[in-house]
Amino acid sequence: MSEPGGEARLDGLRALVTGGSRGVGRAIALKLAGLGASVALSYRRDKEAAQAVCKEIESRGGIAIALPADIRQPGAAGRLAREAAAELGPLSIVVSNAGMASRGHTVVDSTREEYLDQFQLHALAVVELAEAVLPGMRAAGFGSIVVIGSTVTSSLPPNTAPYAAGKMAGQALVRVLALEERAHGVRVNAVAPGLVDTEMGSRLVEANSRRSIADLASTYPFRRVCRPEDVADAVAFLSRRDSYITGHVLVVDGGGPPTTIY
Repeated sequence: MSEPGGEARLDGLRALVTGGSRGVGRAIALKLAGLGASVALSYRRDKEAAQAVCKEIESRGGIAIALPADIRQPGAAGRLAREAAAELGPLSIVVSNAGMASRGHTVVDSTREEYLDQFQLHALAVVELAEAVLPGMRAAGFGSIVVIGSTVTSSLPPNTAPYAAGKMAGQALVRVLALEERAHGVRVNAVAPGLVDTEMGSRLVEANSRRSIADLASTYPFRRVCRPEDVADAVAFLSRRDSYITGHVLVVDGGGPPTTIY
């Protein structure tokens, strides 16, 4: 069933968005809820921001809950998914969005702890989420798992090794898991944005160029940097009940790099 504008409704579906209190995760939670899904969103520290997202969803007639979780800790993602399912019912949509940037060191100067944190957050958490939700999705004959990746896996710039390696591992899991689960009606995809106009994106730009995202807008495709809502639209598209897309990495970068690299 679609809205007049053509977007498929998600009524009756239950979604989990990790890292849903701000930025891209907030936009995804609002988008899925706006299409009718009940949404659980996780946060690590900012409980007030997470609750504000829930209140915004509820003010529009939706259902939302906020759950604390530090997904960098082994096992936390699985516990989160089970708690969300206990609160809302079996999950239909899972969006692995929680992430963090590298500290900006070279391959050999990055610490083992940073590599482990990045792999846990961007790859092993995906495995934990899948372990927790796949039994229910298989039983229902439908499920959508979407991993938020990054175009950094294509450009591989210097001083991003832990982050890039973690994101590449996550996107590899997407392709393998998609083939393993399509017989059960479960679709697994990734959305890979470039620079996004978020707090984390702003810090990245300032650290690399001492400029602001607003300063870069004219050099980017369509004269603007990717917005969180652009990523949310892609996630919603991949989460529709009748999707025929799986094992795909959907790049959301305006068609390529900007005309001037910062």
